[in-house]
Amino acid sequence: MTRLTLAIDAMGGDFGPCVTVPAAMQALASHSQLHLLLVGDPDKITSLLAKADSALRARLQIIPAESVIASDAKPSQAIRHSRGSSMRVALELVKEGQAQACISAGNTGALMGLAKLLLKPLNGIERPALMTVLPNVQRGKTVLLDLGANIESDSALLVQFAVMGAVMAEEVLNIGHPRVALLNIGHEETKGLQSIRDAAVILRESPEINYIGYLEGNDLLTGKTDVLVCDGFIGNVTLKTMEGVVKTFLSLLQSQGEGKKRAWWLSLLGRVLKRRLAKQFGHLNPDQYNGACLLGLRGIVVKSHGNASQHAFFAAIEQAEQAVRQQLPERIAARLETVLPKSD
Repeated sequence: MTRLTLAIDAMGGDFGPCVTVPAAMQALASHSQLHLLLVGDPDKITSLLAKADSALRARLQIIPAESVIASDAKPSQAIRHSRGSSMRVALELVKEGQAQACISAGNTGALMGLAKLLLKPLNGIERPALMTVLPNVQRGKTVLLDLGANIESDSALLVQFAVMGAVMAEEVLNIGHPRVALLNIGHEETKGLQSIRDAAVILRESPEINYIGYLEGNDLLTGKTDVLVCDGFIGNVTLKTMEGVVKTFLSLLQSQGEGKKRAWWLSLLGRVLKRRLAKQFGHLNPDQYNGACLLGLRGIVVKSHGNASQHAFFAAIEQAEQAVRQQLPERIAARLETVLPKSD
């Protein structure tokens, strides 16, 4: 692939162009074949490009948008009034083939609804799911979905998420016969919501899925499973709680002992321990894996955290770039043909 073009909703998120534009320039500097379409207010975007390298600027185009979807807008209302918004224009660029993926830090519900409306789900998929790939303590990867696209999910949706997660793990992460688990409040079969128990029955009887049972929240980073499935409400709370704990832990490593007078050997020992701990757990820093793919669509859409920093939004751009190079929708669609029953 010699040229790769991504559309960025430059106005989305808590900080808008102040974060998205510098992150875009960082992505252009890191990938020589990358071209970006920044969608939003031309004046606000241009003002942040005054000192940009001319060679990088040549691979960037500003696409005007008339409005921005508010982060707190009701999804149904936002979708009805979305024409001309930066989010919708960015998605339309993917639909029309002018871009190969869209990245936005904007309203999750609106992004989900518009992406489904404009790009359409794959055959056999009722609703897309937000998915991320988390590092675990075994230095492996764990696919986690859904992260908030579907607040409530019945057993059929949970099974579809499991199938998509397994395909993602096998086709993109190269994990043979990936282990699939359902996130629940206990390991016993009788525990949890009825939708989770019903999904467990279906997955247990599916020969195409290597279902291993229930896992609890404290197993998220242990590497006990390759795919962890839950509804969007549980997934969103779980992910943000984990990210908060990890960020707090890493910040404590950096600040511990500052301003205190200690013996030189204690200070030296403290610095060595902090370096070792930071090296051991630094890969869990949430900024390094920001961005959740909307799996199950005919196009690639990546949702960034609304409060993402420049480094975190850059990670979301990189995730979209990798998804394009891996031809994620095509590979998932091909595998779904063989895994999902035709009646689905």
